[in-house]
Amino acid sequence: MPTPAEIRFAETALDQIATLTGKIAVFVDMEGRMDPAGRKLNSLTRKALERLVASERFAKMAAGDLAVISYPAGLAAETLCVVKLPRRPNQAEARKAGAELAKAQNGQDLHVLAGTSPRAGDIALGLALRGYDFDTHKTGDKATPGKICFMVADPQALAKIAAPMAALAEGVFFTRDLTNEPANVLTTDDFAARLAAMQELGLQVEILEEPDLVRLGMRTLLAVGQGSDSPSKVVVMSWNGGKAGDAPFALVGKGVVFDTGGISIKPAAGMEEMTMDMGGAGVVAGVMRTLALRQARANVVGVVGLVENMPSGAATRPGDVVRSMKGESVEIINTDAEGRLVLADLLWYTQDRFTPSGMIDLATLTGAILVALGHEKAGLFSNNDKLCSQFLQAAEAEGEGAWRMPLAKPYDALIKSRIADMKNVGGRNAGAITAAQFLQRFVKDDMPWCHLDIAGVAHVTSETALAPAGATGWGVMALNRLIADHYED
Repeated sequence: MPTPAEIRFAETALDQIATLTGKIAVFVDMEGRMDPAGRKLNSLTRKALERLVASERFAKMAAGDLAVISYPAGLAAETLCVVKLPRRPNQAEARKAGAELAKAQNGQDLHVLAGTSPRAGDIALGLALRGYDFDTHKTGDKATPGKICFMVADPQALAKIAAPMAALAEGVFFTRDLTNEPANVLTTDDFAARLAAMQELGLQVEILEEPDLVRLGMRTLLAVGQGSDSPSKVVVMSWNGGKAGDAPFALVGKGVVFDTGGISIKPAAGMEEMTMDMGGAGVVAGVMRTLALRQARANVVGVVGLVENMPSGAATRPGDVVRSMKGESVEIINTDAEGRLVLADLLWYTQDRFTPSGMIDLATLTGAILVALGHEKAGLFSNNDKLCSQFLQAAEAEGEGAWRMPLAKPYDALIKSRIADMKNVGGRNAGAITAAQFLQRFVKDDMPWCHLDIAGVAHVTSETALAPAGATGWGVMALNRLIADHYED
């Protein structure tokens, strides 16, 4: 499986620059000023760097953009990568610069002359995140990744800053790997096994099998998976890094490993993308991995429901009525609105067992949120202004877009059932909102809660700033930041 690039940190040695092989990266500020490494390179290359900086091409470059000087005279390196970056870049500019270096590396050794850059850690994180390539199922010879070395004034200080960022990158990679995997590989059994393997990191992992779920009364979750040969499961991951006895913060994830729509079957065109319908559970898993790797001083529980939604003689039918773990009945109008059925029981179980201090669920829940917000932002619904604001601030700080959507009692009329306590869909109008209204019925009145509909951001068809096309890992960084800022001792 892909892993983040290993990045080494060393003290800047200007007298060694001429002998470095592979690729060298240097930073020049927005006015064309060079640091000592830049001036050394300019001298070695007979002012080739100076000529580039004076060019119209450099003038048109934005912060974080990169230009290349190939086979520069005076250097053993094949390429000199010149990155335009302010002396004090913001986080987004620094991570963009790192991402551009990742795209330019092309398997060669890379020496990044970061000097005294205050954002060298973010440059390294951007480089690591954009270096992701899901090539697990490709055959043939695979290129050996090049080595990466950051040459800086204080390598020990940078290594200390970079350590939690490396944990974050690994968590993002884990989420991307899970979300990219095909459904014949990432079965419910395989998914649960990958989560169980994180016990070696210090997580406590418990797997609830179908008999356990029957005993608990998780009938809406079981209804989704009953048409599949793959057994439904709930996996509970606990990280106890905070004070003993403190209530945990809870993350809850939808893990539909493949969604045909069930009896309400989806059109064939594009159905292959439904391998990503476990994206919410993937994000929860990635956050839990990050917390364990960086030894977070917080108590956090991650609960994910792993099911497969298939049509068969045993599958749930439109019109069936199922009673939830909470005890309320649901008329299933559309079996393709299955994610909310999974989450309903998970939300109730999580509150009933853990009494968390707050709770956030994540799900690739509705196409309606994609219509509303496209691929730029996740839809955020919440019953608590404080938690909502905290998450929005964390998401903005990490460059992960989210937008608050409304919850309001009048929308409940759209999911009123003639024969049950509620129905699982409310029609085309306000589809993402009625899904959130459905979920809110399984959240206790005093429980701070957010619902994140990530259908538009979990998996995309073109590259983003920090990820190639495919799974993005959206949400791991924002949730890690939220926990670090508000739930750690």
